[in-house]
Amino acid sequence: MTNPFNLTGKVALVTGANTGIGQGIAVALAGAGADIAAAGRSAPVETRTAVEALGRRFVSIQADFGSTEPVQRVVDETIAGLGGLDILVNNAGIIRRQDSIDFSEDDWDAVMNTNLKTVFFLTQAAARHMLANGAQGRGGKVINIASLLSFQGGIRVPSYTASKSGLAGLTKILANEWAARGINVNAIAPGYFDTNNTEALRSDETRNRSILERIPAGRWGQPSDIGGAAVFLASGASDYVHGVTLPVDGGWLAR
Repeated sequence: MTNPFNLTGKVALVTGANTGIGQGIAVALAGAGADIAAAGRSAPVETRTAVEALGRRFVSIQADFGSTEPVQRVVDETIAGLGGLDILVNNAGIIRRQDSIDFSEDDWDAVMNTNLKTVFFLTQAAARHMLANGAQGRGGKVINIASLLSFQGGIRVPSYTASKSGLAGLTKILANEWAARGINVNAIAPGYFDTNNTEALRSDETRNRSILERIPAGRWGQPSDIGGAAVFLASGASDYVHGVTLPVDGGWLAR
């Protein structure tokens, strides 16, 4: 293997790739050679432009991951549009902030459905295709986007913490079941990144300052910072890596 990070000929499905971390991952995978299917509620115009500028094929799939309804269609459209499915990146997610004493059932269900339930069933649908590929020596890679709150408790985000802690556990069980069948299942736990989900924190001067003081790197992460970890976990370089949740956090957890 002359370049274990080479993804030429691979097809990656990235959910929530219109902005932020999902966009950064999609562009990084395309830069390593993969063709990209981007699935989500919003049209990923900027992501398409960046991927196609790298000479890769791109398919946009409209889907609301607030329910499991679109999961099989998303997999089918990826395979129909790009000829296969080798890499799944479960990035789409939502967050709701409220004191736990006042947290509503609707907010609990919305977050858990998007961040955990739909992730499982989309992965299941993709894995059925990947397991068939495994018989041909191709297999597949699944990358879940976890969180620092897969390790820590956080504050005022009970359903988000529960969902991301659950996602770390889901990563392990799927790795246990599928590692010997040609599928690698791992996760990335981003730290504090400059994305839509953290806008409220960055806008709060006190919280923003306290967060920056805790990060050894001294800055918020940018979407491009996640790309290297994604390429590694999507590539042959990680063939013996299973069930890992890899922090990409500027050193936050080291404190």
